[in-house]
Amino acid sequence: MYDNLFKPITFLSSRYLRKVGLGGAVPVGTGAIYKCVCGGFGRPSCPDKVRFGFIPDEWFTIFYKKTGVTGPYAFGLGLLTYLFSKEIYVCDHEFYAGISMGILSVLAVKKLGPPLAKYLDSEVDKVENYWKQARTTELQELQELIDGELNEQWRANGNLLLMEVKKRNIHLQIEAAYRKALMECYKEVKRRLDYQVALANTEGRFNRKNMILWVTKEMNKGLPDVDEDELAKMKGDVSALALRAKM
Repeated sequence: MYDNLFKPITFLSSRYLRKVGLGGAVPVGTGAIYKCVCGGFGRPSCPDKVRFGFIPDEWFTIFYKKTGVTGPYAFGLGLLTYLFSKEIYVCDHEFYAGISMGILSVLAVKKLGPPLAKYLDSEVDKVENYWKQARTTELQELQELIDGELNEQWRANGNLLLMEVKKRNIHLQIEAAYRKALMECYKEVKRRLDYQVALANTEGRFNRKNMILWVTKEMNKGLPDVDEDELAKMKGDVSALALRAKM
């Protein structure tokens, strides 16, 4: 998942390298920088093994298949012996000064390295926590905005339903007003028709009454010599006819 690219030894912590944008670098002393080729997967949480504080363990294990466990040390000792014997590498006063500086550097790293690394890690943690908290707060605010937008959309749908209810209420009011006007029209027409019927009945009664009186009067004029009994009988017949006409 990771390609090992051996680079010169660095004395910077991995947290600092991540801070400045080199997130693939491993901690102090390994001499290797990792380049992730796995897409969105995370980087290793721990560096590769080292020996003597800065030599990668892979440089030793590569000899195991051919020479065994003591092979790397024999190779290193032989290489140094060859360099010294052939005077390829000459030890002058600068060499011993370098050894002294190396010893002092190792002591400084051993004594001052852990507290300095702890301090730098704590500072990096503060910065990381600050940005993480800011990111969390921003995510919460964005989530609140999303929830508010969804709530407003729900309210907008409620307004649509409310408008539909208002439309139906208006239709019902129009229907009620129409039915009320129709009932008033019906009552007015019925009242006028009842008036016309009552007027026609009254005129009919008056006409029948006048007709009976006229017939009675004419009969009395045309029959002057009729007996009283016959006249009373005729009047009774006419009265009966009048009653039948009324019925």
